[in-house]
Amino acid sequence: MRIDQLLVQRGLASTRSQAQRLIAGGVQWRQGDAWRQVVKNGDDVPVAAELTLLDDSEARYVSRGGLKLEAALKQVGLSVAGLQCLDVGQSTGGFTDCLLQHGASLVVGVDVGSAQLHPKLRGDPRVLCVEGLNARALDAADLIAAYEDSIGATGQFDLEDDGDDEGDYFDEAKPGQDGALDETADETDDDGLDDGETESADLVSSDGTFVPEFDLIVADLSFISQTLVLPAVVPLLKAGGTLLTLVKPQFELQPGQVGKGGIVKDAAMYALVEQRLRDSCAELGLSVTHWFDSPIAGGDGNREFFICARQPGVAD
Repeated sequence: MRIDQLLVQRGLASTRSQAQRLIAGGVQWRQGDAWRQVVKNGDDVPVAAELTLLDDSEARYVSRGGLKLEAALKQVGLSVAGLQCLDVGQSTGGFTDCLLQHGASLVVGVDVGSAQLHPKLRGDPRVLCVEGLNARALDAADLIAAYEDSIGATGQFDLEDDGDDEGDYFDEAKPGQDGALDETADETDDDGLDDGETESADLVSSDGTFVPEFDLIVADLSFISQTLVLPAVVPLLKAGGTLLTLVKPQFELQPGQVGKGGIVKDAAMYALVEQRLRDSCAELGLSVTHWFDSPIAGGDGNREFFICARQPGVAD
């Protein structure tokens, strides 16, 4: 069997794309005594062979987005332990996986698509997946309805239970940006995962009503500008809460400002994108604390950035 297919079959990779990144990092196999090095993605390997990953970082999360967020959390010095989080553009769930492995008590994910979330996350009681909803139109009522629909459903969000364990948006208001979905937007239990009781009670009021207010909002969006999404999601941020989003400049610019193949070639455009997002945050009452290159590069040749902003606290 092809080694990239075998890695997926064994559960060592979620997709063949992820398997191919693992192969680039180094994979060995053996059937007997001698280990053999995998040279290329199409190498034929016996189905029963023993496999070992020389660099398992690509397998840490269900998609590469988890590595991007992990690096960004480290960059800004943010601990998510015990936090209640909203993941906008959840897709396969790389950001969600990262948040849970770093101790987030729960994650509500929103995505315009459907059936994309990795099964391991879909079955985690700390995760509420809200599908078929464009974040530009997100409203607290949508999350309340999704929570009420999920109560008691097997494998769905459960505020009383403990757990075991990037999306794509197209907007017709952005002409010329109608390419294929971006797999990198989302494309093991250490890193502070808390297997004990979660601290999710704050999302439920004393009368049992679900209150969608979050300590942290993360986002990984494609085919829509964040300036169109932030007005809908920022009101869901608690006082003193944090916004941390992955910025893809090609989706923040007008078609004439983006080169062939969707690649931003004019470096001056990056400063323009940064200023637009800083202005958007300021208009919504957020204070930008960080702007930096994504520590993990994107897969399409474009530079990516993170922006981090804070909602003023009650005492501010």
